[in-house]
Amino acid sequence: MLNLNPQTLKKVRRFREIKRGYYSFLFLVGLLILVSFGELLVNSRALMVNYDDTLYFPTYSGFHAGTDFGMNYDYEVNYRDLKEMFGQEGGNNWVLMPLVPYNPLENHAPVGVFKPTPPSISDRHILGTDTTSRDILARLFYGTRIALWFSIAFMLAVYAIGITIGCAMGYFGGVFDLVFQRFIEIWSNIPFLYMIIIVFSVIPQTFTVPTRIGILLTVMVLFSWTSMTYYMRTETYKEKSRDYIASARVIGASNTRIIFRHILPNVLSTLVTFMPFTVVSAITAITALDFLGFGLPPPTPSLGELLKQGTATLRTAPWIVMSAFGTLVVLLTVVTFIGEAVRESFDPKKFTIYR
Repeated sequence: MLNLNPQTLKKVRRFREIKRGYYSFLFLVGLLILVSFGELLVNSRALMVNYDDTLYFPTYSGFHAGTDFGMNYDYEVNYRDLKEMFGQEGGNNWVLMPLVPYNPLENHAPVGVFKPTPPSISDRHILGTDTTSRDILARLFYGTRIALWFSIAFMLAVYAIGITIGCAMGYFGGVFDLVFQRFIEIWSNIPFLYMIIIVFSVIPQTFTVPTRIGILLTVMVLFSWTSMTYYMRTETYKEKSRDYIASARVIGASNTRIIFRHILPNVLSTLVTFMPFTVVSAITAITALDFLGFGLPPPTPSLGELLKQGTATLRTAPWIVMSAFGTLVVLLTVVTFIGEAVRESFDPKKFTIYR
C-alpha cells in the first residue's frame, strides 16, 4: 500500500475536487481498459461458437478453418457467414459475435466494389466504411488504442531519459553539466521531421509492423527528451542547495541515497504536471506523421490515416473525416482537462507557505 505524505494527499484531494479533470481521468482510464480488451467488442472472430455440443472461443485462441465447422474450405472461417448458416439450419449450433463484427484490416464490400459506404445499422457498419471498404469504427477503435499506448510509452521513455540526465546534470554540475548542455543544444537543433523521413526511407518493407512501430517510437523519443532535461536540471539545482541535502551529506548519506530518497521525491511532484501534456504532444505528433505518410506503417489503423482519407474524400464521404476528427478532438480534450486539473492541484503556490 502506498504511504503518501500529507502534502501529496492534499494534492490528490484537490485533484478529486476538480470534477472536470477527475471525471476525464476516470473516462480515460475506462477507455484504456476498454480498448485493451477491444477484441471482445470489435472483432471479426466470434466470442463463442457452439458446434456439435462443443464450445469454441475463437477470439483469443488459434486459427479455425471452415472445415472445423462443417464448411467446405480450409482457410479461416468467416464467422458472420457461419452464424447465418447456423441460423438457417435451425439446430443447436450457434455463434456469438462481438458488438461490431469486423476487424480493422478487413475489406467488406457486399456488392464486390471497394468504396466508402455511409453508416448502416443493418450492415453493422455504425460509422460507415472507408475508401477500401474497411469498417471505420473498427479502425478508430484500434487506432485509438495504438495512439494511447504509444503516447504512454513515449511519455515514460522521455521521462526516464530526461529525469536521469537532468538530475545528473543538476546534482553533479561542473564539467559534466557543461558538456551535456552543449550536447543538448546541438542535438535539439537537428530537424526532427527530416530524421523521420530519412529513417523510414531506408527501413526495409520486410520489417514487421511492431518492429516499425518500435523504430518510430525510438526516433520520436530520441528527439523529444531534451526539454524535460532542462526542467529536471533546474529543479535538482534548487533542491541540492537546500539545508536538508546538506544535513544528509553531514550524516554520511551517499549520492545515490540523496538523489533517490531526497531529491527525486521532492522534484517529481512538479514534473507530474507535464505528463498529460506530454501525452497530448505524442498523440498530436503521431497523428500528424500518419497524416503525412511517415508514421505508422500501412495498413495499421490510425487516426492520422483516417484523417488523410477523409480530407481526400470530403465531399463524397464526409463521414470519414467527421468520425476521425471527432475522435481526435474528444481524446485531446479529455487529456487536456486532466492536465489542467493536475497542474492546478499540484500548484506549489497553493500548498506552500513562504516565510
